[in-house]
Amino acid sequence: MSGTPSAWLQRFAPQPPGTALDVACGSGRNLRWLADAGWQVTGVDRDMAATAPLQSLAKIVNADIEAGPWPLPGEAFDMVVVCNYLWRPLVDTIKGAVKPGGWLIWETFADGQQTIGRPSRPDFLLQRGELLRVCGDWRIVAYEDLFEPGVNPRFVQRVAAIRPADSR
Repeated sequence: MSGTPSAWLQRFAPQPPGTALDVACGSGRNLRWLADAGWQVTGVDRDMAATAPLQSLAKIVNADIEAGPWPLPGEAFDMVVVCNYLWRPLVDTIKGAVKPGGWLIWETFADGQQTIGRPSRPDFLLQRGELLRVCGDWRIVAYEDLFEPGVNPRFVQRVAAIRPADSR
């Protein structure tokens, strides 16, 4: 799973490719897929060792987005991707990085995960319906809130949403 791009992202990434921001991109499983699919990608992560191999594929911004200022003020993208990451103080900033008419693809752990593994802190687990509420004024294309059994079982919540063209 660690090197495999998100199936949710692959399913809902719009065409044709444009600009994309991969928030907390880590070692780049989604960033690599986006670049291969023709997207002009910017990846943000604080782990410089993880992002070093991605320098030739995308614009990489090494920043601690939880402890420092947002490193991309005023920049907006056709699509913003967030996978396995949640820092609630940045929700509005992340939404603001989506261009009007652009897509937000967000997928991360949900309440219940603490019963089977990590993450287990409530700060890092979405509450029931939280992504629906976060994107309530956007066009929700798809949403899931479920338990995925299997080799790597997990509680997960996902949304694919389009920012209204007339929003600021």
